[in-house]
Amino acid sequence: MNDRIQYDLIVVGAGAAGMMAAIAAARKGQKVLLLEKLSKPGRKLKATGGGRCNLSNTSSRESFVKKFGRQGKFMIPALSNFDSQNLCSFLCGLGVETHAPDGFRIFPVTHDATTVYEAFYKEIQRLEIVLLTGQKVSQLLHDHKTIRGVVSSGAVYEAKSVIIATGGRGYPSLGAEGDGYVLAQQAGHSIVPVFPAMLPLYTRETWVANCRADTIGKAEIRVALSGYEKLKADGDLIFTRNGVAGPVILDFSREIVPLLSRFGEVPVKLNLSGGLNEETIQRKLVKSREKQPMAAIIDNLCEIFNRPLAQELCRLAGIEPELRFRQIPGHLREKLMKILTSTPLTITGHDGFDAAMVTRGGISLKEVKPESLESRLMKGLHFCGEVLDLDGPCGGFNLQWAFSSGYLAGNSALA
Repeated sequence: MNDRIQYDLIVVGAGAAGMMAAIAAARKGQKVLLLEKLSKPGRKLKATGGGRCNLSNTSSRESFVKKFGRQGKFMIPALSNFDSQNLCSFLCGLGVETHAPDGFRIFPVTHDATTVYEAFYKEIQRLEIVLLTGQKVSQLLHDHKTIRGVVSSGAVYEAKSVIIATGGRGYPSLGAEGDGYVLAQQAGHSIVPVFPAMLPLYTRETWVANCRADTIGKAEIRVALSGYEKLKADGDLIFTRNGVAGPVILDFSREIVPLLSRFGEVPVKLNLSGGLNEETIQRKLVKSREKQPMAAIIDNLCEIFNRPLAQELCRLAGIEPELRFRQIPGHLREKLMKILTSTPLTITGHDGFDAAMVTRGGISLKEVKPESLESRLMKGLHFCGEVLDLDGPCGGFNLQWAFSSGYLAGNSALA
């Protein structure tokens, strides 16, 4: 091995959380080493939001925390130190202007993630942070109580503090392979089982391929498994060649994928009418028939659904779409009304971590101090970002957590 090199802080992983942690520590005068496995830092940051970089959102702190579920309270110290307003001010100081064009999602005004990446990279250079790329950290150095440094690509780097910011397992092509979990286990940490999240889902039903023309707004989805009926979500849905996608599916996949692992398939029910109930749909259909008494049922349904979807809903009910309402037997009318508000689908699979934008699971929060993100098991070892067992929905939630946790970890190290 090479001669040992001493630093105040070593940050493992130069993604959004790691770069923020390094900058926060260096601004306090710390000598920082930033290690990145890939040839360049910030690869996943540059890909986020389809390259547009949805940085955060305008949610209140309370609403933000709720989006992360029962573990969300763990985030409160980090958000209290560095919320979306602090992030925008921080970026402004780096020359990056931000805005929320839809009143909710916050982007750089360029809508280009490269703008954010370049600003971070310039700040790393200005602060003289030592950035080494092509570095695979294989080992934590410690005496079972206190961190001493790391072994990376054959070299020993010593430091009083180490921050693990390696991310989860989503998008392995961008360097995410779960390295941080292995390092955390070396320090005695336990890992909550990890699953791919925020990704499209496959269905057993093939009719979905005929409905790819339009986005279904305000769709509602709920799990139809005994004991899991409370799991539900709503938002825009898109049918694909072999399943379902869109914001509501990306978000809800966080709940579905672990169930798939357990049960093999997950039945769900959809309301694709924009949240209308049976009574409201019946009234709308009556008005449609009054206007067009000779119209086919498909034409009546097109007052509520797009035509390809209306056709498939009729077929699911066993109804010929060109029949008039009065020509349909009563029991099939009742079946149709049930299907219009509770369309059955069976989720059968997904593309795994290759397609996952985030990871569900990670380093157990029980073993990390929320006020500093320092390990409860080993002094001087900190964590930030997606490597921890926290994941949120679409809309800038996960990237804000990366920045907030990186800022807290960087400021807490050697405090």
